Amino acid sequence: MSLNNTPSADRVHIGFFGRRNVGKSSVVNAVTGQELAVVSEVKGTTTDPVQKAMELLPMGPVVVIDTPGFDDVGTLGELRVRKTKQILNKTDVAVLVLDATVAVSETEKELLRIFREKEIPYVLAVNKEDLRKQEDALPEDYLSEESKNIVRISARTGFQIEELKEKIARLTVAGENERRIVGDLLKPSDFVVLVVPIDSAAPKGRLILPQQQTIRDILEAHAVSIVVREHELKETLKSLGKKPAMVITDSQAFARVSEDTPRDIPLTSFSILFARYKGNLDLLVQGAEAIERLQDGDKVLISEGCTHHRQCDDIGSVKIPHWLKSYTGKQLEIEFSSGMEFPEELSEYKLIIHCGGCMLNEREMKYRLKCARDQGIAITNYGTAIAYMQEILTRSVEIFQ
Repeated sequence: MSLNNTPSADRVHIGFFGRRNVGKSSVVNAVTGQELAVVSEVKGTTTDPVQKAMELLPMGPVVVIDTPGFDDVGTLGELRVRKTKQILNKTDVAVLVLDATVAVSETEKELLRIFREKEIPYVLAVNKEDLRKQEDALPEDYLSEESKNIVRISARTGFQIEELKEKIARLTVAGENERRIVGDLLKPSDFVVLVVPIDSAAPKGRLILPQQQTIRDILEAHAVSIVVREHELKETLKSLGKKPAMVITDSQAFARVSEDTPRDIPLTSFSILFARYKGNLDLLVQGAEAIERLQDGDKVLISEGCTHHRQCDDIGSVKIPHWLKSYTGKQLEIEFSSGMEFPEELSEYKLIIHCGGCMLNEREMKYRLKCARDQGIAITNYGTAIAYMQEILTRSVEIFQ
């Protein structure tokens, strides 16, 4: 996979934040070398977050995000600030853009407080350095406190834009870690059998992202992936000639695949692999146990990280609610969220069942898990919930022990 084809969720997310009219969009354009954002002297030109997946040297594949002014006002302004706060939940590196000719305001101080609270690495880009007069200098106490994070720049002249990019790059490298989907569990030449149902909900002509990424990770481990449909698994295992290192299945086929996979062959699902890859598998396994405690009238939130056209047998909106009600025998209230619209207030729910999060980056997924954990709400994901209801969860996580 070339860097240009790196999934958005695996790219470093760089967010540009600040007040209106400090030149955020101009700085974004200068850093990217593209007219990515509309630039105007009018306050509030950027009305919605603008995101662009791109190749940005020396960092590599990134998502650059230009945000509305954090000091926006009025009803629409409040909505824009809310969108900006949502962007903060998935920001790996933050760039706070300041105006060198204007004193630091409470808006910047509030953003810095959020960066620190969320443990987001950040750099302060003090823009319009070409217009600054000596008397416009930022307060010395502020400079002293943040000196290691400050880069004075001019988006108009290009002054120290390269230095800003180098500073951002150092922060992205500092935050990197080597995560594997499944490759760390494999040896060269191992066989891995992937079970991929093809039904009305499957995308035409392609595999879904978790399946693609898993296959790529298997290849990088110098192992061999064999892709079959659920009704082909039993015969495939008989004809292989050697025992596969594991079987990985789409969660909705868990029951049949478990029956057809001998007990001495490790079994798990794409969703469980991604729970380990992006979040906290132990927390999600514990969350699945809350299914046992559901009572009539309890609210369950089913949340997806992306938005897509729902099919008649959609796993999130149709199959899981059906399995949940059938397993518990309770009259449950099922609610749904998708995309960026993950509720901040979760106290009304007894359980959250989240998708595998293939379209969310690691920071966003961990933010959602933390929201649930901090509010004392059980959270699990599709694969762990399905495996629990089909009484094969213990088997499905054995391989990680």
